[in-house]
Amino acid sequence: MKKTKISLIGFVIALLISCGRSAGKQEANAIGFKAIEGILKSKFGDKAHYTDLTITYNETIGNIVGVTVTDAPESLKMGQWTLSQGNWVQTSDITLEVPQGTKAADFMFQLGNAINLGQLGALVEKSKEQLTAEKDIEDPSLHMALIKMPKNGNRDKTEYTVMLKPENGGTTFTFNYDLDGALIKMDY
Repeated sequence: MKKTKISLIGFVIALLISCGRSAGKQEANAIGFKAIEGILKSKFGDKAHYTDLTITYNETIGNIVGVTVTDAPESLKMGQWTLSQGNWVQTSDITLEVPQGTKAADFMFQLGNAINLGQLGALVEKSKEQLTAEKDIEDPSLHMALIKMPKNGNRDKTEYTVMLKPENGGTTFTFNYDLDGALIKMDY
């Protein structure tokens, strides 16, 4: 009986840990998105360079994470990857072209201090609060959250974008923020 109890406790703990590492089950908030950042760093490394990163919420399967990433920017080779239901799939290979006299890394970002998913998750929460207060939309849900480098490589113009939808569907509300978390615009 005691061995069964210990085995059951061990199984439950393992199940909780494995569920906690799933990007699909993470909440659309600072803690959940920081966990997704950890999953990305686990897959691609701390020094990976990204040109875009998207978290899309699907009511049926949870979060779908899409990235364009490389660990060697100077190679001009990147891969597009999707994480859905716990499975990574590479969807394409990309070869970059950059203006003469520039470095490929100038058009990419790394996850860490300046750009992080914890802040993006916090902005999802902030956007939900603003949408509820201004438009009286109760319980809006995440449609998509993303980070994308500007095509001109100006990192200072990199934006966090949050797209929310009312619980029962309808108009998508888009919030754009600068890297400091200041609202640039809200559109629908």
